[in-house]
Amino acid sequence: MRQRIASLDGIRGIAVLGILLLNIGGFGLPKIAYLNPAYAGIPSLNDTLTWSFLAIFAQGKFLAMFALLFGAGLELLLPKGKEWIRSRLSWLLVLGVIHFIFFWDGDILLYYGLIGLVCWRLLRDTASARDLMKTGLIMYSIGLGVLLLLGFIDSGSNTYWQPSAEDLLYESQWKLTGGMLAIHERLSNLALALLGIIIQYGWQLAGMMVFGAGLMRSGWLKGQYSVSHYRKCAWVFIAIGLFIQTFGVLTQVWLKWDAHWCIYYLQLPRELSAPVTALGYMALWFGYWPTLSQYKFADWMRAVGSMSLTSYLLQTLICCLIFYWLEGYQTFSRLQMLAMVPGIWLCIICFALNWQRYFKQGPIEWVWRKLTAFSVRPKRVE
Repeated sequence: MRQRIASLDGIRGIAVLGILLLNIGGFGLPKIAYLNPAYAGIPSLNDTLTWSFLAIFAQGKFLAMFALLFGAGLELLLPKGKEWIRSRLSWLLVLGVIHFIFFWDGDILLYYGLIGLVCWRLLRDTASARDLMKTGLIMYSIGLGVLLLLGFIDSGSNTYWQPSAEDLLYESQWKLTGGMLAIHERLSNLALALLGIIIQYGWQLAGMMVFGAGLMRSGWLKGQYSVSHYRKCAWVFIAIGLFIQTFGVLTQVWLKWDAHWCIYYLQLPRELSAPVTALGYMALWFGYWPTLSQYKFADWMRAVGSMSLTSYLLQTLICCLIFYWLEGYQTFSRLQMLAMVPGIWLCIICFALNWQRYFKQGPIEWVWRKLTAFSVRPKRVE
């Protein structure tokens, strides 16, 4: 059991660190640059290749891994009871709002807390792992259907896809200035994000969480299947996922990132491939865990994964320092920012390893657990 827990923590560590591959561009470039490398005109060959590489191998994949693992974590929490789960998710929601408003509007904690509160009862009330996975697939498919429907009914100009020079200057100003101006803009972005969650993306996120819970209940995420099974799954899922996403990326490049196609229809290959590739990456880890567990690398990933919340927030602090407080925003190319990632990873790994020499939990995990325990503490009867 200890080995299985260690292997799961290792996957979680990979997911947290992998998220930075895309998030660093969200810190260092305008928000629209995450999806559109041609936001300021046709990008250089260097930028195009870097964006394409990340879009094929990383974009959405590590977030999907994190969502699947979050659902698996909810499954493991069910014996704690409804009060503990609701309190834990509510405090995560509060933490996400604070992170979103005061630090970075690319936060995911808010979404996870909100969707977790909505769907945890579904996990409790569904009898079998197979039913959970079926339900997860249906919910995810509804999200894809809504995305396709939005493409049919939206005939707007999509000006945010190609922002003006004034828009880009204003975004740079509030990100570098901070203070109330930045808080005001992040609050506006929060309202739009919540609308998007309600209309479309919430279906996909809930679907991945429910599917991840089903994988945990079936034993797949506990490493209970054979090594050969995981290895076959890994190479099949990765091949399928990368094929689908490569088609989508090449089509976007060929269409020169046409707004309507890329906002809606060509997001479908990404959304289809992300969970499939994520499952492949996780199966690869399980399939080669007997070998990987003998190396220090596995211990590093386990350390990061066991304090994933702290590690995720530490990414924000480091990137805010580089791009906002030291004014590195829009100073570096995509390739230069990608070259920074291993250094940031090293900082996070070193912090996790050194912290766990003295403490069992990460600092934010400890606070989160204490707040949860306080909230569910029985009330004294006078």
